[in-house]
Amino acid sequence: MNALNVRKLALVGVALGSAASAQKITNIQFDGLIHLSPNAAKEVAGIKEGDNVDVGQIDDSVKNLYSQGYFKDVWVENKNGKLVYHFDEKPVVSNVQITGYGSGDESDKLLESAGIKKGDFYDERRVEMAKKAIIEKLEAEGYYDTVVEVSKKKINESYALTFEVNKGEKIKIKKTNFLGAKNLDKDEIEVEMANKEGGFWSWIPFFGDNDAKVDQLQYDSIRAREAYMKKGYIDAQVSSPLMRVDSGSYKAEVDYLVKEGKQFRIGEVTLSQNVPGFDQKKAASDFKLIKGKVFNVKKMRQDIETLQQQVGDLGYAYAKVSPNFHKDEATGTVNLQYQVTAGQKVTVNDVIISGNDLTKDSVIRRYIYLAPGDTYSYTDLKDSKSALGRTGFFEKVDILPEQVSEDKVNIVVKVKETQTGSISAGGGYGSYQGVMFNASVSHKNIFGTGIAASIGFDISEISTSYNLSFTNPRIFDSEYSLSMSFFKNDYEYLDYKQDQTGGSIIIGKKFLRHLFLSAGVTYIDNQSSLVDGASVVNDFLYIDQYTKSAGVLGVTFDNTDDYYTPREGIYANLTMEYGSFDGDLKATETMYTDYADMQKFTAKFGAYYGMEDDIDYDLILRLKLRGTYLNHDDDQKVPTAERLHMGGVGTIRGYSPYSLSPYIIDPSTGLERRFGGDTFASASIEASIPISEAAKLRLTFFADYGTISANDIPGLTITKNDITRSSVGAQIEWQSPFGPINIIFADALDSESSEEESKFEFTMGTKF
Repeated sequence: MNALNVRKLALVGVALGSAASAQKITNIQFDGLIHLSPNAAKEVAGIKEGDNVDVGQIDDSVKNLYSQGYFKDVWVENKNGKLVYHFDEKPVVSNVQITGYGSGDESDKLLESAGIKKGDFYDERRVEMAKKAIIEKLEAEGYYDTVVEVSKKKINESYALTFEVNKGEKIKIKKTNFLGAKNLDKDEIEVEMANKEGGFWSWIPFFGDNDAKVDQLQYDSIRAREAYMKKGYIDAQVSSPLMRVDSGSYKAEVDYLVKEGKQFRIGEVTLSQNVPGFDQKKAASDFKLIKGKVFNVKKMRQDIETLQQQVGDLGYAYAKVSPNFHKDEATGTVNLQYQVTAGQKVTVNDVIISGNDLTKDSVIRRYIYLAPGDTYSYTDLKDSKSALGRTGFFEKVDILPEQVSEDKVNIVVKVKETQTGSISAGGGYGSYQGVMFNASVSHKNIFGTGIAASIGFDISEISTSYNLSFTNPRIFDSEYSLSMSFFKNDYEYLDYKQDQTGGSIIIGKKFLRHLFLSAGVTYIDNQSSLVDGASVVNDFLYIDQYTKSAGVLGVTFDNTDDYYTPREGIYANLTMEYGSFDGDLKATETMYTDYADMQKFTAKFGAYYGMEDDIDYDLILRLKLRGTYLNHDDDQKVPTAERLHMGGVGTIRGYSPYSLSPYIIDPSTGLERRFGGDTFASASIEASIPISEAAKLRLTFFADYGTISANDIPGLTITKNDITRSSVGAQIEWQSPFGPINIIFADALDSESSEEESKFEFTMGTKF
């Protein structure tokens, strides 16, 4: 029954039940109310006991109640001043589900876009609108000829709704036409566009994507014009797209009309500002747009950001930088002036954090270098973002100032958490170790506290190892950290078996913003025995049964911008260990009779540089250096298990782990025995490019180079000393839901016939 009929019935009912003149209401009753309380109904009706009302006022009360949208029909009886309102409520939606689209989050998101949910009142118009919204959402995703059927099942006085979705066919972009484009290739124009022409690799998942994204079409002309603006075509114009779909093949062509205009180069670049304390010369020296270069709108924005940063470091959070152009058509140059307006200095009012479902606010605040009352600083803002990125807790971090008043801002921190707990597995194959398998359970952010713990094992045909670790990076939110670890390793080398158990306790302290110092102790119980028969060298090398106590000092500098995929910054670490051994050494006439006290120095250095600002492509260059040096008395022995070996991930990929080291000759058998080195150094150069941003896949090409050597040994001959090896290869880096995984393919360039190569490995990886 429509509203007009309701109103007519109301008027008739009132006319029959009362005179046209005003009448005092003695009582009000409601019949048929379910979802609206009587008190709320009285408020909506606008009439209460004791009021003098006429027919028109009673009619208005019915209209008011009906307009709430809860009822199919409303009518009223007037029995000598006693009003009885009768209601026929609409049924409610008891359940809504979508079939034929997907499951989990996909269906939930589609259901949200439908605009209908459990508890809503059932209405045919609302159902039709929901159906239309689902079709539009799927069309925006590129599905053509989508069909949605709605079925309903009545349950008591409610309906359960099911939207049955047939997604239709996905539209593929067969061809894009840039009519009028002469100076830029299609690939250059399409680089940032969402809708691209299918290429050779488009049939392979993650390598190419020519699915139509209809909702992004309106923005693609802007992205195309942006491509021209990066190449100096300031006056370029790109029309709105026209997409033509072949309903038989579901393939589309997209046309754009292009007017390129003239390419401009940079003329004079000047700066106009009046900011107290601002270093204009330094600012100008940092400009990326310089005289004679082709104009690039992206580099101009970077210059603007640089200026905002430098002015922002002086406390001006809302400094405005306006670029003013003066084009000279005759010379094809554009003079550019940056005009800086500082505004007012501001202080921080509050720090507001959102998006952290797991991580506690207090943990996030540890890494924010701005607090209420501080003077605003752009560098502090940027360093806070990098510090949060280095934790590995978040997939995305945004930190922005939000104006509260002329002189105060809130620092708004928005994070998107990533998977910090993982069950991981890896493996590989080597001619020496055979099949290798490792697995671990770890969490970098237990209960959102920032505490990390892991337990894992590594098994091959010749080795078994177990490890357990715990790290609290900020004890009671202080600058101090605590790490504890325990391990047990059983390894069968070519010549001996090693059984080793140990653990460590390390306490650290943060100094300055990027500097960390640590100190601690380690303890190891080592029991080694021979695999082959006894000989002079075998006894000397492999019968090591001792305990080791060591003190450890470390210093680390880390200003990288991300834990897994840094694009800028430096990581450097130096660790110094002083170890003392307690055990009986098997004595011989020609060799050591006692264990040496040992100092071990280990250094790591990594430099990361993202090239996107320079070449408009997400190429990341990495330089990694590693080195270890053992210092000890030459007339005393360092246990074989403490000596250095080369090969595998972290040293020289393409060789089996620990397979490279100097050898000594056993005088009683003439055989060579792997001895281990006193000095090791390696270098890696890497170039990483994206495969799929959505899948978090990257492809990295690398070249490794390393060397290892040993000191002389009284009475014995060292062979294959000063070993130098190199390799090249590629690895796929995947930031998977289970943690970072590296799949490595390597080729040893200069291996000898007796050395074990490892062509393939996959491991859980970190930035170093």
